[in-house]
Amino acid sequence: MTHDSSAPAGPWSKIDTSVPHSARIWNYWLGGKDNYPVDHQVGDAFREFFPGIEELARGSRAFLGRAVRHLAGEAGVRQFLDIGTGLPTVDNTHQIAQRVAPEARIVYVDNDPLVLAHARALLTSTPQGVTDYIDADLHDPDAILREAATTLDLTRPVALTLMQVSGHIADYDEARSIMSRLMEALPSGSFLAFNDSVDTHKANAEATRRYNESGAAPYFLRSPEQLAGFFEGLELLEPGVVPLAEWRPDPGAAAIPSEVIALGGVGRKP
Repeated sequence: MTHDSSAPAGPWSKIDTSVPHSARIWNYWLGGKDNYPVDHQVGDAFREFFPGIEELARGSRAFLGRAVRHLAGEAGVRQFLDIGTGLPTVDNTHQIAQRVAPEARIVYVDNDPLVLAHARALLTSTPQGVTDYIDADLHDPDAILREAATTLDLTRPVALTLMQVSGHIADYDEARSIMSRLMEALPSGSFLAFNDSVDTHKANAEATRRYNESGAAPYFLRSPEQLAGFFEGLELLEPGVVPLAEWRPDPGAAAIPSEVIALGGVGRKP
């Protein structure tokens, strides 16, 4: 990965390649190229204790794809607010949604400087639709909503997506409060599509504990009951909050793993 050192200071100048970063590590697990040796080191160490991490990363992306296809298709949603976007990969939210509904409008939210540096790759859109990017932090939902309102009509249904993101907020009550604030600002008929990892998978829990000692921003796993709690007050779509591969699998999908690593679901605001 290279960039022009003579260019004006911008997102590239904020990237610290000596410290591992979750977005880059996740990109490494997905087979991407937007990562550095320090990310490989931490990612490989994580994989030693939890070899299934790459399967989890792919499973989360596949869940996102199925959820967005359903929301843009059967549910008729035309606006998406994707928080914790991460680095561009195959089939980002706007590509999935606009393949079904070319007029869909998507706003991505992330606060990682490398993601910001690559924002142009995310900002492609169909002529009928719109794609935008917000440099903002999940800890500040009001700022997210304020900026999103310049692209999205918050009086019409919006699909809020958060995939493997809530664990960046250490306190569960705070995480619930942030999610509630975001959903409260969206009208009836809006949706929450969400997934995250459980704390009951021993290998993932141990790998995460060691990861949190690596210098990267720590991540906090939660119980199945806590993850289900994010959907409180919403009408859960079938089959509920379930292991990712069990949420409306595609025809001919691989056999569902016996181990529960992460849970996901989609809920509708009444």
